[in-house]
Amino acid sequence: MPVTPQPPQPITTAPPSSPSAPLLTQSWLDLAFLHWAADPADVAPLLPEGTTPDVHEGVTYVGLVAFRMHRVGWFRLPGVPYLGSFPETNVRLYSVDEHGRRGVVFRSLDASRLIPVAVARALFRLPYLWSRMAVRHDRDSGTLTYASSRRWPGPRGAHSRITVRVGARIEEPTELEHFLTARWGMHNAFLGRQLYLPNAHPTWPLHRAELIECDENLVTAAGLPAPAGEPVSVLYSPGVPVRFGLPARPGGIPTP
Repeated sequence: MPVTPQPPQPITTAPPSSPSAPLLTQSWLDLAFLHWAADPADVAPLLPEGTTPDVHEGVTYVGLVAFRMHRVGWFRLPGVPYLGSFPETNVRLYSVDEHGRRGVVFRSLDASRLIPVAVARALFRLPYLWSRMAVRHDRDSGTLTYASSRRWPGPRGAHSRITVRVGARIEEPTELEHFLTARWGMHNAFLGRQLYLPNAHPTWPLHRAELIECDENLVTAAGLPAPAGEPVSVLYSPGVPVRFGLPARPGGIPTP
């Protein structure tokens, strides 16, 4: 039966629920969040069926997020120290489904470990890509630099180099900053079906950040128009531990 679309759920700084039996555990560390405003009409064709662009005051956003993935683990097993730890940079969009669940849609996820890339592509149909990557923290200047150069499957020449200077802790994030970071699930098409993969983690510790350098073409390589001008939001977080629950079908029922 057709589903009556529900209004988007409220944006909350804490997850609406926490998986009792996590599918995946990991930590996201040293994150730089860069965001540009985007026209929902440009974003809509790139989202899975059953989802639409999530908007804040009529505008949606394209995110370029660079960070360190740390100790990915399955179920309740300890995280893997080498294969489960690597730099990652992703291009993401903001989505909402007919049940009102807000989430993100990844257009690309560059990572430096080939085996996790191959597993994520084969099992989850996620657009992971193998890249040469590095994260460098210059404590003297208070900057972090994230570098990425794509290796496989392409396009060759897709790259990013981002340098930010970390600023003061944000005690009260704005509505937009909550909108861009408080995301408790991922929408993804798998075998012709739309799935929602929920996640849970502590409230983000966010900092202001100054963008020192941004040389990238990952956004256009992901099929989006080139960003116009400087990002409208630049944030940093030291990171959070994360747990992913079982994916849910469009009706909200976890898959077996």
